[in-house]
Amino acid sequence: MAVIPMSSAVPPEIAVAAVPDDDRVWVPQAPNVWFRPLMFNTVTGQWCNLLKVTAAGIVSRHRHPGVVFGYVLKGKWRYHEHDWVAEAGHFVYEPPGEIHTLEVPPDCPEMVTFFNITGAMAYVDETGEQIGYEDTFTKIDMCRAHYARNGLGADYADQFVR
Repeated sequence: MAVIPMSSAVPPEIAVAAVPDDDRVWVPQAPNVWFRPLMFNTVTGQWCNLLKVTAAGIVSRHRHPGVVFGYVLKGKWRYHEHDWVAEAGHFVYEPPGEIHTLEVPPDCPEMVTFFNITGAMAYVDETGEQIGYEDTFTKIDMCRAHYARNGLGADYADQFVR
């Protein structure tokens, strides 16, 4: 029986500054919405990122097949479907399957939240019909295209892939 050295069986750790010094690291996702990748797990479909929103309004209506954990670093946001507001320092747990509509309120000029997402993110319309999706692989593709355009190089995204 062959013994696999630990160094080749386990991908290396990631230790990066969560908020980058170079704004080119932020990947545009929608008008006034960016994400900063931290880790893409291509085995489990998990990804971790910071979400930054710089305008009030609805960011997206979506659901996840897996759990989501969030930690608000700056600003605040809410889901239309709930009566709570997630503010800086708040932890959020999202159960799988629930449709929620993320909104940044008018009195918040900037929101930044760490999200740990397992599985896809299915975007839905007002009737609950799926209109798009993102997963670890589409996020990697978005990063590679953005970094290729802005001079960091497409392979800049590879440091986040596990």
